[in-house]
Amino acid sequence: MTTVPAPLTLAVHTLGRDRRRRMAEDVRRALGGEPPELPCRYLYDERGSRLFDEITHLPEYYLTRAEREILEAEADRIVGVARPTSIVELGAGSCEKTRLLLAAGRRGGGLRYFVPFDISETALWKAVWPLVEEFQGLCVYGLVGDFDDDLHRIPRLGRQLVLFLGSTIGNFDEVERVSFLRRLRTIMTGGDHLLLGVDLVKDAGLLRAAYDDVSGVTAEFNRNLLLVLNRELGADFAPEAFEHVARVDGRRQRVEMFLRSGRDQVVRIPGADLEVRLRAGDMIRTEISAKFTRASVAEMLREAGLALRAWFTDERQRFALALAAPRQG
Repeated sequence: MTTVPAPLTLAVHTLGRDRRRRMAEDVRRALGGEPPELPCRYLYDERGSRLFDEITHLPEYYLTRAEREILEAEADRIVGVARPTSIVELGAGSCEKTRLLLAAGRRGGGLRYFVPFDISETALWKAVWPLVEEFQGLCVYGLVGDFDDDLHRIPRLGRQLVLFLGSTIGNFDEVERVSFLRRLRTIMTGGDHLLLGVDLVKDAGLLRAAYDDVSGVTAEFNRNLLLVLNRELGADFAPEAFEHVARVDGRRQRVEMFLRSGRDQVVRIPGADLEVRLRAGDMIRTEISAKFTRASVAEMLREAGLALRAWFTDERQRFALALAAPRQG
């Protein structure tokens, strides 16, 4: 067992990494694909994170409210099944909804550790300080890193409940989803559980509204990605020359977000040694958000070496939390 100083530790594993070089490699690869893309991970700089938080409070964006409804109703039951000594949250962000599970774990008496994992050191510091005050006796071990390089750094602190909430799994394509879950499986042992947030298949109109709100916050969030590339890679994107587009792909059961060029233009990205020629109407995909059924989630988990143990939905069947455990044999 890893010894963790109480009550708060923050381990930063991104120091010394060449972030811009990695971003440049990601951008070159993604824009060279078909369709051309920009990596959605770069949507979430400080401004992008603020805009996304605003999105979660919009009337059209049901996902956060539905997930919170489930946690308010089922947190004690989830913790009762998982019986965690530690809760690990991937992509922790503000940890707002996680408080419900932490409170349930402390009521049950077995929860001793919380390990929030996030790419942003600033966001993590902001989130964890109040938790130390709120949950007396809980040890918080914050871990700054990314999913590609640092999952193995998560400390083993007894029986784990790993959280991957907010439908983030839907941002991966089919192959990436299973690959990611397989890597998660490698840090889990018998007795551990995974709580996975998934958005469910539903009416196209509801989905379109959630990803293209009338107030334009999602559009601003999407275009903010161009400002990130301008700042980090010296690009000369003109965000006002791009229109936000959200499309529902019923065949693949997902929503896709794009930026559509409003004119013929040439964009230079010196930091990636790249020049992009766009014609009016050309589109760059910035995000996918897959939607699931109980059957598709069970199959995805099975391929990754996990088994679905329990299924929780909100009253209107819009969103689900899947509780899974390592398959035996």
